[in-house]
Amino acid sequence: MCTCIDPDRLESRLRQEFGGSAGEARTVARQAVDLADAGRYVEDVGAKLTTDVVIEELADAPNGTPADRWNWWIGSLELAFGGYERFGVRRYRP
Repeated sequence: MCTCIDPDRLESRLRQEFGGSAGEARTVARQAVDLADAGRYVEDVGAKLTTDVVIEELADAPNGTPADRWNWWIGSLELAFGGYERFGVRRYRP
């Protein structure tokens, strides 16, 4: 499956939009690339996972840093479709 996410661009956008540390944004970007490569999102939602989609979805989270917002969104996908828990962020280097 082709990745539609440039991890460097996503990392930069995450920091710009939601703050957090470089390590946190890098970890979220890596998880987003893994999710896109797995093909789960496109199968379940019917749309490609792109940098813009990730930023839009994370903007819907009530608050928090990139990892907080990512985990909130992954939790929503887990509830709706199942099978997304493995894409959550558990820890990262600051």
